[in-house]
Amino acid sequence: MRFRSAGVALAAMAALITLPLGHGRAVAAEAPLSQGKTATASSEENYGTTAADAVDGDTGTRWSSATTDDQWLQVDLGATASVTRVVLDWEAAYAKDYKVQISKDAVNWTDLKSVTGSDGGDDTLDVSGQGRYVRMLGVHRATQWGYSLWEFQVYGSTDTAQPSCGTANAAQGRPATASSTENAGTPASAAFDGDTGTRWSSQASDPQWVQVDLGSVQDLCEVDLNWETAYGKNFQIQTSTDGQNWSTLKSVTGATGGTASYDVSGSGRYVRVYGTARGTGYGYSLWEVAVHTGTTGTPPVQGGGDLGPNVIVVDPSTPNLQQKFDDVFAQQESAQFGTGRYQFLLKPGTYDNINAQIGFYTSISGLGLNPDDTQINGDVTVDAGWFNGNATQNFWRSAENLAIKPSNGDDRWAVAQAAPFRRIHVEGGLNLAPNGYGWASGGYIADSKIDGTVGPYSQQQWYTRDSSVGGWTNGVWNMTFSGVQGAPATNFDSGPYTTLDNTPVSREKPFLYLDGSTYKVFVPSKRTNARGVSWPNTPGTSLPLDQFYVVKPGATAATINAALAQGLNLLFTPGVYHLDQTIDVTRANTVVLGLGLATLVPDNGVDALHVSDVDGVKLAGLLIDAGSVNSDTLVRIGDPGSSADHSANPTTVQDVFFRIGGAGPGLATNSLVVNSDDTIIDHTWIWRADHGSGVGWTTNRADYGLRVNGDDVLATGLFVEHFNKYDVYWSGERGRTIFFQNEKAYDAPNAAAVTHDGITGYAAYKVDDSVTTHEAWGLGSYCNYTADPSIVQAHGFQVPTGSGIKLHDLLVISLGGNGQYAHVVNNTGAATSGTSTVPSKVTSFP
Repeated sequence: MRFRSAGVALAAMAALITLPLGHGRAVAAEAPLSQGKTATASSEENYGTTAADAVDGDTGTRWSSATTDDQWLQVDLGATASVTRVVLDWEAAYAKDYKVQISKDAVNWTDLKSVTGSDGGDDTLDVSGQGRYVRMLGVHRATQWGYSLWEFQVYGSTDTAQPSCGTANAAQGRPATASSTENAGTPASAAFDGDTGTRWSSQASDPQWVQVDLGSVQDLCEVDLNWETAYGKNFQIQTSTDGQNWSTLKSVTGATGGTASYDVSGSGRYVRVYGTARGTGYGYSLWEVAVHTGTTGTPPVQGGGDLGPNVIVVDPSTPNLQQKFDDVFAQQESAQFGTGRYQFLLKPGTYDNINAQIGFYTSISGLGLNPDDTQINGDVTVDAGWFNGNATQNFWRSAENLAIKPSNGDDRWAVAQAAPFRRIHVEGGLNLAPNGYGWASGGYIADSKIDGTVGPYSQQQWYTRDSSVGGWTNGVWNMTFSGVQGAPATNFDSGPYTTLDNTPVSREKPFLYLDGSTYKVFVPSKRTNARGVSWPNTPGTSLPLDQFYVVKPGATAATINAALAQGLNLLFTPGVYHLDQTIDVTRANTVVLGLGLATLVPDNGVDALHVSDVDGVKLAGLLIDAGSVNSDTLVRIGDPGSSADHSANPTTVQDVFFRIGGAGPGLATNSLVVNSDDTIIDHTWIWRADHGSGVGWTTNRADYGLRVNGDDVLATGLFVEHFNKYDVYWSGERGRTIFFQNEKAYDAPNAAAVTHDGITGYAAYKVDDSVTTHEAWGLGSYCNYTADPSIVQAHGFQVPTGSGIKLHDLLVISLGGNGQYAHVVNNTGAATSGTSTVPSKVTSFP
């Protein structure tokens, strides 16, 4: 921990005493516009030095950054302001050179002041500019630490100019719903159809409501109501950005019906009239509701642009290239719960004598259209020296779309969960174990060609899809293959292998590439019964970068949603993004792609991301990190009750990882809920943390990992661990899973805490009793009940019985005798065997 310099504090106190009235800090009575407003930063040193601490008015709390020069802190003033002065109260770790900038949209920035040679302490800067967002952009640090500010204060005046109110009805013809309808002839939509001869009417009870979806977040200025005889006496006009959490724009009491217009001020996507007291004995009835929005002249969100501060683009001639890899690795090697995020992008060409060691939250990708366009004569390495040769915590990193010719014949990729190896050509062998063959718990390969032999050695489990291998040796418990040329034959009765000749449905992950000097995103096409790699000449579609909102650290959820409402896709650059509203994907075929393990953190209990029940959305390359206030669902695919057929163009969820706790307290009832039919879940790790910060049976409470309600959903490479109740709960028909890895929650305090319906322990993978058709291959569940090793879990898997339920090659394991399983699936399969870590298997059920 670093402490404020006593000399700096005394100097500041002296300045307050001696300065004449009206100069410098003596005008303390003026309240800064920034105080208590929303603040974000490029990074935070830890959870005790957050961005919010720099705008809280408390000089005993501070923000501090990661230890690199390119860091920033920004504040959202909440409205456009004329900024006249900025005061920076530096802690001992100050900026020598920095800029103060202003922006209207948190995307395009203008310099207010450039400071060089600062000596820390208090910097008071007279400035002039207009905008909603103000930030300090660090250029050079004065110490070996990061940047640290006790307070960041912005002074000026809020722009009081009111936007004009538009005359158009933004609600006309938009989707509408209601709490109830009197009959089929008075639907909710009739109140928004522009026809004063049709109406919505409700049942005769209080409360009742009718609402409309405007399609995007908009500034609201007026709502007109045209009541039928059955009017509302007391009601509220409300708005919401997500259709779940509502704020009141206007409360009306003692209304007398007829027509009335109400001036309102606020923003939202959804508007509803919420009646609490009827004016008659009937229900509520509205001929028309009109919603008017402000015409502020705000420009649309722009697509394209640069890739932000944490994307490192190189080519074979880049000076000191090895040093660039080494510098990032030195920072990220052991930063398991840090805030640094980095993406290396390698332009096509040949890179000689390179060893790119890949640490936490670091991704390396080639920028060619095919993997062989980017040739590394060297290594892309993951090892476990930081953890004494134990690779079981080598999470959150990736390698994609390049060719590797290993320097010693074998490349080392010793990873655990959430570390995909995609679209790689290894011109040699691949070693999946750490140096010294210590413990390892991975992993995932897809669309890759390994010319030599893959050696898992100490890897407990692994899934490989739609690839080609020169050979595969050994493995510990569960090695599963689908569509892999050269894969070993199934031998699960005596060994670790489960092999399917093909993958029934797959679509490779979208990726960024260079077309000449122009960035584009390639979106591969769906494959059926795939076997082997998709390249070269992968079928698919190229999307220019100007069709993407390039999301950079500091972007707000409102801007992200505005970009989506304009029809833009999303490319999240590396960073940690705090969300104060749900990201709402409503357009078919939208691509949401993250670079460098871009991380979304929902604040104040909102959900992180919703996808409507539409065709072909692609979510890929994101880490969803639960916030400290409970979210109901971190990511939801499809609305509840979704039933549309998406078999021709399914939504895909690829390399989307979930974390509850570990980086600090996190809470979420559900992590991933899939309501849309035909969805493909291709590689996810859904993890309730068993170590790190904010870990405890109730501290990082999370009941369910994955809940599947949609029909015909396929999961390939499913890793789900440590949930308080069911890790996977599958209610949809005709679901399929190829490979499942699980550990039960280590911290269950006793058997009573996990006993339900007369059963001890929640199954790792439960198929609802109503389901008639379900099939799965290569399933493993492990228990390590360290809080109470006497727990005997009834089974790892719980499914209904019937001709349509088929499970192949499943096992349960007691890790060193910390808890036991009585059976494998239902009441079938032998119990685990005491303290010996030996699987109990069932090769076919029933």
